[in-house]
Amino acid sequence: MTSSRDGDRPGVLAVPRTTDPLTRTRRQRSWGAPQPRHSGPPGWPASVPPPDVEGWQGPALAWLLDHCPPDYRAYAAWRRHPAALAWVATCHIEAQLEAMRAAYRRARVELGEQLGSEALADVLADLEAEGVRMLAAQRSAGLLYDAMQGRRYVPRL
Repeated sequence: MTSSRDGDRPGVLAVPRTTDPLTRTRRQRSWGAPQPRHSGPPGWPASVPPPDVEGWQGPALAWLLDHCPPDYRAYAAWRRHPAALAWVATCHIEAQLEAMRAAYRRARVELGEQLGSEALADVLADLEAEGVRMLAAQRSAGLLYDAMQGRRYVPRL
């Protein structure tokens, strides 16, 4: 089969083109598109290499600092002692998570008269989404803290 796009050159096969995203995704997978690499236990931050990779602590420190207030970057001790930073970040994330839970509990009572029901539903949905994000961050920070203490994840069958 020849393709008119190829100037009717003999022997050139036309590649079927599709706009269907599922077909395109399947074709990419079957043609050897990069597969996601194993990056540690479930909940391990995607931007941090697993602890068995040399230099993993640099990206881990960056991830932890990204989940803390910007002023935390000014403290040199936390860069020298990554386990301490992981511990502080875990404490900070736990406090943020508790703040989201408290805000969710109080939103109807304290904002109910100021906001309409639609706006209140939007606020509650955003608080819920942030709570889910903070739960994931809490898990990730805990895994980084464990790894910085030398604990390693062993997958179960």
